[in-house]
Amino acid sequence: MEVFDLYDNFRALTGRTMERYTEVPEGYYRLVLHICIFNSRGELLIQRRQLDKNSWPGLWDLTIGGSVSQGESSQIAAKRELFEELGLTHDFSEEAPAVTVSFIDGFDDIYVVNMDVDTESLLLQQEEVMAAEWADRDRVMAMIDDGTFIPYEKHLIDFLFFLKDHRSTHIRDDTRHPDAM
Repeated sequence: MEVFDLYDNFRALTGRTMERYTEVPEGYYRLVLHICIFNSRGELLIQRRQLDKNSWPGLWDLTIGGSVSQGESSQIAAKRELFEELGLTHDFSEEAPAVTVSFIDGFDDIYVVNMDVDTESLLLQQEEVMAAEWADRDRVMAMIDDGTFIPYEKHLIDFLFFLKDHRSTHIRDDTRHPDAM
């Protein structure tokens, strides 16, 4: 059985844990992550979830989604999940999430990685992933509309496609620049 650490609303570890498929206790939060891999053409690597998954069976999803296990950092879990689900390696040890999104009972660290990957060479985890392929923004939006993609907020998808080319919320990264003041 998988066990996850529980956090307070400031994302500090509480010393409490929970098991997968149990409800997050009120006042506590769990940590999950997503990885979005974009290729040099600006396409997102998407995966189709297996038909027997408890949540969103058979739907297409972002490149990777997973939970951070007990004792793991977000970066360690990202490396583990990427290798488990697609057989890919990437060093997240010096990387912060591009963005963290809060949800009802947790925090979602989202990593954005630019990497050209041959989908034919992926080692898909049979229990998790049916298929993987590249999709541009318009295709992902159409898939959300037709119900074949997990129904993320479309603004989130737009933001993820923005983040593939931008690592700052400012027009200019140099705050000493006169136009940035």
